Amino acid sequence: MVDDGRILVLRRAGAHGAGTWGLPGGHQEFGESPELTAVREVAEETGLVVDATARLGFTDDPMPEIGRHYVTLFIACTSTGGELRLMEPDKATELAWLTADDLVARRDELFVPLRHCLDAGLLDVKLG
Repeated sequence: MVDDGRILVLRRAGAHGAGTWGLPGGHQEFGESPELTAVREVAEETGLVVDATARLGFTDDPMPEIGRHYVTLFIACTSTGGELRLMEPDKATELAWLTADDLVARRDELFVPLRHCLDAGLLDVKLG
């Protein structure tokens, strides 16, 4: 979710990556497109209604500390309504709008997939 050159992130809680900043998202449900997953997850986690506008790419995210290996898909979205709020306080403790410079400055605080996304330049297209 990008707005005026800033990206919406949340501070993760509960699951792996707790305490790090990540993007709204989650597991794809059977039969669901990546775009529909993004729309659903943003609404579930932030209260925003969004349209998926572009597939930005993917990252390869081994997480040996939990014995998992993910491929994370990144979908650009724009807001069409809703009210920004923490919808799942057991999964996130804070929401923030950060610029590309903010993300770089907080690189060590980013959830692995977001760090890989930043390193791969996948957000450059949307942040300009």
